[in-house]
Amino acid sequence: MSDIVRPNTIDPITLEVLRNALESIADEMGAVLKRTSFSPNIKERMDASCAIFDAEAQLVAQAEHVPVHLGSMLRAVSATVAAVGRVEEGDVVIVNDPFTGGSHLPDITVVAPVHAPKDQGGRHIGYVATRAHHADVGGMEPGSMPGRSQETYQEGLIIPAVRLYRRGELQDDVMRMILANVRTPEERRGDLNAQLAALRIGEQRLQELCGRYGADLLTAGFDAILDYAERRMRRRLAEFPPGTYRAEDFMDDDGHSDAPVRVSVAVTVSPERLVLDYSGSSPQTLGNINAVAPMTYSASFFAIKILTDPEVPVNAGTFRSVELRIPEGSFLASRPPAAVCAGNTETTQRIADTVLKACAQFAPDRVPAASQGTMNTIAIGGRDPRAKGPGGRAYSYIETIGGGQGGRPMGPGDDGIQCNMTNTMNTPVEALEITYPLRVERYELREGSSGAGKHRGGNGLVRSIRILDHTARVSLQCERRRFAPYGLHGGADGKPGRNAALHANGTVEEVPGKASLSLGDGEIIVVETPGGGGWGVS
Repeated sequence: MSDIVRPNTIDPITLEVLRNALESIADEMGAVLKRTSFSPNIKERMDASCAIFDAEAQLVAQAEHVPVHLGSMLRAVSATVAAVGRVEEGDVVIVNDPFTGGSHLPDITVVAPVHAPKDQGGRHIGYVATRAHHADVGGMEPGSMPGRSQETYQEGLIIPAVRLYRRGELQDDVMRMILANVRTPEERRGDLNAQLAALRIGEQRLQELCGRYGADLLTAGFDAILDYAERRMRRRLAEFPPGTYRAEDFMDDDGHSDAPVRVSVAVTVSPERLVLDYSGSSPQTLGNINAVAPMTYSASFFAIKILTDPEVPVNAGTFRSVELRIPEGSFLASRPPAAVCAGNTETTQRIADTVLKACAQFAPDRVPAASQGTMNTIAIGGRDPRAKGPGGRAYSYIETIGGGQGGRPMGPGDDGIQCNMTNTMNTPVEALEITYPLRVERYELREGSSGAGKHRGGNGLVRSIRILDHTARVSLQCERRRFAPYGLHGGADGKPGRNAALHANGTVEEVPGKASLSLGDGEIIVVETPGGGGWGVS
């Protein structure tokens, strides 16, 4: 084998070709995952992400999928590989344990090693990984996103980092154990197979790159890509005025108490480093808004990326010059067995809001007003009476609902879109109604919910869903029902969100942001999402 080519010998054109080729591979992995999955949550909404890592499990390239997935995967894959020890050719490791994988239980991650072709020595050159949000992984409520869980065990099956495949052989007992603990095993098997298909295409395409450029050049290219991202980010950070800038914002509650939960951050800018210190944030809570540290890293990195340059590639090199200080045992770095399912969806949104609020003090022309600041997660499950057989077939619908984007320095915020930490699509009405015993009664913009300003915020959405099941369980995880999305530089706040249940007897029940309840045939759940804050004085 020839000597390994050092990164500084790679010319800029070859480096850019490699970088784009790797990102294209991640995109193709995502396309395979979307087209072969079973659940609407993946095949319609693409609540999933794909990425490529080097042999040290450092993120090298990712597709532009879900920010909350990809940011936490910066650290999760290395932790996953370390937990199982040496990973052999043909192995596939599966994990959803938040305290290893860095996400909540419905996000199942699968990781596979990639080896160079045999004619190039067959050495280990990297990993491919996919993370997908499964519509049910067991637990106390259908959808595995209960409104008021108090510990991880209530939120679903916990899968530690284990081998699903060992040297190419399916570990059938592991698969059977997983499928025995979920409400919709056939759909779960289909989505897992889709993730595995995405891994295989990623592995195949990386080996093709080895054949074209050689394993030595490719792996040297990994290092060069990370260094390139680091250099570009450092140049951007050096443009900002040194100093310490502070901000705080609040979660509405933890689902068990009315007390608000504080996110506090001090952003210290210096020529060499950006430090985000979360001292002063609230301690770990009883409810499920707790985050594990990788979630906090994910949201922080997202906000910093917004602040700098949209063209900077996101990989392990991008944030080498960013340091986070998160108090252990706070709700931003919780300890097991903390309930964490809303930490991934709701708390990450508030972290991003708070970091951006601090950054607006030193980069006012780069930072938008607050977007809706919530994913408005809704899960509905029960037995589908349309299905043959006694009692019908179990179903589990889950979705996050868009809202108003904050007004921006260059123009108004968009209406009714997924904002910040989520980048998923909606479930089309037709797909939802075909798949589940549900009917969408209203799906429209929430006029008047945007914050006024020189550049107004975007309007939220109204989504009303009628239950066509005898009895269904509905779970909600929503924020910004109490603390409105903030305006910036004199812009007005956006309008907070609202949830309601319309009962068969004609009564209207206000439903809190974190809740699980039963609704019967013909009853309706209504989610009105927040509008974005306005930017500047009108």
